[in-house]
Amino acid sequence: MDLTQQIQALIDNAPADGTTPKMVEAIAPVLTTLASQLHHSDYHILQTLDQGWVVTTLSNRAQPEVEKNVVYAFPTLKDAADFQSNWDPQIIAMPVPVTHILFQMLALDTVNSTVFFDTPGNLTAGTEVRREDLQRLVQTQLQHTQSAPRSYPSNLPPDIA
Repeated sequence: MDLTQQIQALIDNAPADGTTPKMVEAIAPVLTTLASQLHHSDYHILQTLDQGWVVTTLSNRAQPEVEKNVVYAFPTLKDAADFQSNWDPQIIAMPVPVTHILFQMLALDTVNSTVFFDTPGNLTAGTEVRREDLQRLVQTQLQHTQSAPRSYPSNLPPDIA
């Protein structure tokens, strides 16, 4: 699925509440731009059997009290399997479209970042996308969208008020 199809799937599967599909459409440029900077259209995410994403807590070696929670996104199923030092039958790796991962990050309050591994077989170098940065970009996009001039139907004069 290419990025346009992924965005359309997000819109089509959004709750029909009158707001969410429009919001997804409004932030689509942010999701597409970030996704296009990554190397894969799908990544494998470790999940529990009830589809909860596996979150890893990392601590700073110099300051052990400083922690952050990350989700790892793997380029291949083999990389996801190799990451688990002890095989756990309760954990599975599922392919997830990259734009869906980015969109889901907005809802995961407990996650600070997602680390995208782009090179199969290399789990030492990844691209970190911080939730805080993603939220900032989305907020800027929403403000830009809301401040865009509204077009008027051609049959109404612009000074109808």
